[in-house]
Amino acid sequence: MSEFDPVPDSKGRRPRWQAGTDTFGRVYSVALGLTSPKPATRVATLADCSPNTAKKHLDRLTEIGLVRANRENRPATYERNEGYLEWQEANQIAAGLSVDEIIDRVAALEQRRTEYETRFGTSEPATVSVFEAPDHESIHERMAAVSEWQGVIRDIRLYELARQLSQNDGHLIPV
Repeated sequence: MSEFDPVPDSKGRRPRWQAGTDTFGRVYSVALGLTSPKPATRVATLADCSPNTAKKHLDRLTEIGLVRANRENRPATYERNEGYLEWQEANQIAAGLSVDEIIDRVAALEQRRTEYETRFGTSEPATVSVFEAPDHESIHERMAAVSEWQGVIRDIRLYELARQLSQNDGHLIPV
C-alpha cells in the first residue's frame, strides 16, 4: 500500500481516514495517488464521499493544476499532474539551495550520468536490456543501476529547473 492509499477498516471494505480529515483532504490524498486516469466515482469510493462531492473537489484541483481532467472521456477521468508535482519539488530545491549549490549538484549528477552512459554504452536507459546478464544477481544489479540512472536523469531535470527558478526570481524565464 502506498502512502497515498487510504487505510481500509478492520473488515477491509471501506477506507478509514484519520479523524479530522475533511472531504477535500480525502479527495486531495486520493488524487495524489492516481497513477492512471480514474472517473470521479472511483475517486469518491476511495475518498469515502459522494461522486458529486468528489467531482467538485477534483474540478478545483484541476483548476490549480494538481490534477488533469480528460473530459472527452465518458465519464470524465482524472489523474495527478506529474509536471505540477515536479515544479513544486524544483521550487523546494530552489528555496533550500543557492544557485552555486544547485550548479554543483547538477555537475555531480551529470558526472554520474556520464558514468552510466559509459558503463552501458548508450545515452538512453530504456535501451539497456537488463536480462542480458548471466545470473540472477547480475540481472538484479543491472536493474538497480538502470533505475538509479533514470533517477539521476530526473534529478538533473529537477535541479536545472530549480536553477532557472533561482536565477529568475521564481520564474522559469527572465522577467
